[in-house]
Formats: sequence, structure tokens, C-alpha cells
Amino acid sequence: MAEIIDGKAFAERLRAKIKRHTGELFAKAKVIPGLAVVLVGEDPASQVYVRNKGKQAKEVGFNSFEHKLSLDTSEQELLDLLDQLNQDKNVHGILVQLPLPQHISEQKVIDRINPEKDVDGFHISNVGKLATGLEGFVPCTPLGCSMLLKDYLGDLSGLNAVVVGRSNIVGKPMAALLLKESCTVTIAHSRTKDLPNVCRAADILVAAVGRPQMIQGDWIKPGATVIDVGINRIEAEEGKSRLVGDVDFVSAQSVAGAITPVPGGVGPMTIACLLYNTLVAAHRINGMEFVD
Repeated sequence: MAEIIDGKAFAERLRAKIKRHTGELFAKAKVIPGLAVVLVGEDPASQVYVRNKGKQAKEVGFNSFEHKLSLDTSEQELLDLLDQLNQDKNVHGILVQLPLPQHISEQKVIDRINPEKDVDGFHISNVGKLATGLEGFVPCTPLGCSMLLKDYLGDLSGLNAVVVGRSNIVGKPMAALLLKESCTVTIAHSRTKDLPNVCRAADILVAAVGRPQMIQGDWIKPGATVIDVGINRIEAEEGKSRLVGDVDFVSAQSVAGAITPVPGGVGPMTIACLLYNTLVAAHRINGMEFVD
């Protein structure tokens, strides 16, 4: 039976560490990390995320700046707000909640954020730094996955890693992080030929394909470490719904050596890593080295 990798407990420890570093930063330089979150429209899921981000930012001692804009906000108005936040010395991290309304270009918005404040790690400058092994900001979900893997396995060097999913938000940066740890990395996806056999070669299997319970237990190498990034809502009994990952947890648990649950695995790490990136940004912007 696989060991459960408890992302919720790890995220709690990470937030406690961030809170301690935040106190030390203020004592040393009178700097309070500031996170600005921008939400356009009233998407219910996005509203919940934004509220959680603001709440957790305050809990670790950050300043939290929330900008809630109406659905009919123009692209130029949003870009103007980002220009203001780029110039604001109290703001060290800027996050624009995606998805955006159709009349606003996500790429233009991401490009407008100062790369030094791009705590989501989506700006082309940070993407390029990750791809070439330089220090930049890494997208929060893959960063959280990497932290969980290194905490559980220690040295990842030489392990075979398969990432199922090729998105810019998870799949590609996850592969780059695993390469940085000297893994042998395969990026697979929904069109990969004989995907089950590709997965069976993995010592580390990261599922980020966005299809509920797609990866079955017999796709998993016995003893492998499985990181399930998927968050899918499916119908349950009596008209209710429940959250499941991209991995069929029940069948996988009897084969894998360790696995992240859904919920309670990767999910809690995403906001914790957003706070971590903001703390790092506050140090860098003030000319200070951050020592973890």
C-alpha cells in the first residue's frame, strides 16, 4: 500500500517558515512583502482562490492588495493597473487570476508584469530562465510538486521521470525542474503512443493531463512515486459531486510506493509556493539574497 504524501502538512510547514523569514526581513530591513492579486469578473472558483490567497498572505505577515475589476474592464484599463503595480514599492508580487474575459489578451497581460514581480512564473523572461537553468520564478504548482518530491525522495538524480501533460503552467516547467535535478525526463500527453507503457517506465510519474482518473493502477511501475496534479469534479452519489485527480487513486495506491491524494496533495502547495515566491521577490527587489 502506497505511502500518502501529505501536501497539506508540508504546506503548513512551508507557511510557518515563510512567516518566520517575513519577521526576520522586517526586523532587518523594515520591508513587508506585498502581494497584489487582480481579479477581472466574478467567476466563482476564481473568487474563492483570490480570497484564499489574500487570507494566507495576511496569515504569514504579508501585505495583501486585492483588485477586483468588473467583467467589462477594458484591456487597456487592466494594463494601466499593472503599470501602477509595477511601480508600487510596496508590491513585490503581482498575480492576475486566470482565465481572463475573452476580450483581454492573457499574453499581453502576462508580458506587462515586471518579471521581478512575476510570482506566477509565467513571464517569458522567467520561462526562459527556467529552461536555461538560470534563477527566475518558477510556476507555483510545479514548484510545489518539486518540493514534495525532494522532501520524500531526497536525491532525484538518475531517476526516470514521466510527466503526462504539456501545458505551459505545469507540464513543461515540471519537466524543466526534473531535468535540473538530473532526472531522465519524458514528456507524454494524450496523443502519446502506448501511453500506459510509457508510464510504466517511470520511477516518478507526474499526472497533469486534466482528465479524471485517466491513469490506472496497472499503468504504474511497482514502487513508483506518483504526483497527481489533476483536480477534476465528477458526479457522485445522490446528485452530489466530488474531487478526483488524473490518477485512479484506489487502483494506484496498491501499486505505487507513494502517492499524493486529491484533495490534500498538490493543491495546498500552490498557494504556499506563491507566498514563497513573493518572499523571494521582496528580498531580491531590495537587493538582499534570500537564504532558504
